[in-house]
Amino acid sequence: MFDSNSVLGDFSTSKPLAITAGTLGSSQFKSDYGIRYAYLAGSMYKGIGSADLVIAMGKAGLLGYLGTGGMKLAQIESSINKIQSSLTDNQAYGLNLLYNPTLPDYEMLLVNLYLQHKIRHIEAAAYMRISPGLVRFRLNGLHRNKAGQVETQHRILAKVSRPEVAEAFMQPAPQAIVQQLVASQQITHTQAELSQYVPISDDICVEADSGGHTDQGIAYTLMPAMQFLRDQMMAKYRYRTPIRIGAAGGIGTPQAAAAAFILGADFILTGSINQCTVEADTSDAVKNLLQAINVQDTDYAPAGDMFELGAKVQVLKKGVFFPARANKLYSLYQQYDALESLDGKTQHLLQEKFFKRSFADVWAETKAYYLKANPQEIEQAERFPKHKMALVFKWYFIHSNRLAMQGSDEQKVDYQVHTGPALGAFNQWVKGTELEHWQKRHVAEIAEKIMHGTAEVLSNRFRQMVARH
Repeated sequence: MFDSNSVLGDFSTSKPLAITAGTLGSSQFKSDYGIRYAYLAGSMYKGIGSADLVIAMGKAGLLGYLGTGGMKLAQIESSINKIQSSLTDNQAYGLNLLYNPTLPDYEMLLVNLYLQHKIRHIEAAAYMRISPGLVRFRLNGLHRNKAGQVETQHRILAKVSRPEVAEAFMQPAPQAIVQQLVASQQITHTQAELSQYVPISDDICVEADSGGHTDQGIAYTLMPAMQFLRDQMMAKYRYRTPIRIGAAGGIGTPQAAAAAFILGADFILTGSINQCTVEADTSDAVKNLLQAINVQDTDYAPAGDMFELGAKVQVLKKGVFFPARANKLYSLYQQYDALESLDGKTQHLLQEKFFKRSFADVWAETKAYYLKANPQEIEQAERFPKHKMALVFKWYFIHSNRLAMQGSDEQKVDYQVHTGPALGAFNQWVKGTELEHWQKRHVAEIAEKIMHGTAEVLSNRFRQMVARH
């Protein structure tokens, strides 16, 4: 999307073309978030999208989201304190809110923490339906201004890859949830009344095939479908503020960003390329692997948090065995009903090569965790051997993630690293420059280079198009 309504018209009348990094995307989006460019750094699980990353973006007049998924409340609060003490009131930042249907109470605790610390911007990820926590965050502080217009204090950017999920975020808060929150005195009657004048999200980020959790969507088909849906929802509910549609997934070069803006993106959000920066809170060992990949060096594996459902994550393939081993575990889960049903050779392979410890040791560690976090899981596992097998297999996903973040030398082949081909494209783009090595890569500088490069790419393309006529 361009602020100019007639880019090609400028050429036909010989006026100078004004495509710059600052004119790309929605001007209202930039104004609402208080940022210079329509460019965001998305969250990354377990604080890989770190406080340092968020602070660097904020100080550069941009916005990044803290990756709170998998972090403990105390860690999140510590990161919030660090961010808020490092940034001024007019410097933007946000936090992730990751869907966790098995622990709805935790989500509400996290929302309480956000409200307590006056967090205004969140990135809602992996949601399949609207939750009470989302509604409470969105409606808290909802009011009419002096002109009688409904104003929100909290913004939810929803990362989605399916139209039915996008539609839920484009609608007003579900009345059943609203009334539930009123009854529990978590929102006021006035906020409940005003809830029907605003969507859950003003900003929908359309996530094409990306690193980490992915539906393997294609931007060229997703973006138009989401824009048509947005137009329908705007007509149906007659919102005062337009719902904005942004793009994520596969954006690692100016050319990719240019394609997103040509498709009409109001903003773009990057992910994989930020994992290989100084500010990302993962191990040097992982960054050394990532800076060397190309576009073909990723693969798909089962998602550990949604293992039984067969959901997929996109991960690093080059130099590791994790994708092959993870897919093997899921295949065994589909074929067998219990650990004891596995043949001796397979049992030996899993314990000696994959886990490097016995099933009994893995189960003891798993049981100790769930007895504190969610005892019902243990009760179910004791009744259903297949569920116990799933929990044992899921331990490997937790373990492989931990190995990567710690940079373990002993089990480097088991690293689970969520990343997508965008990083491979970025690596090729910066090859031979000082950004070839991750020690020189800083998240805000990358944002600058991509946005300025995007403006240059678009300017050149339009000149070429007009020159042919």
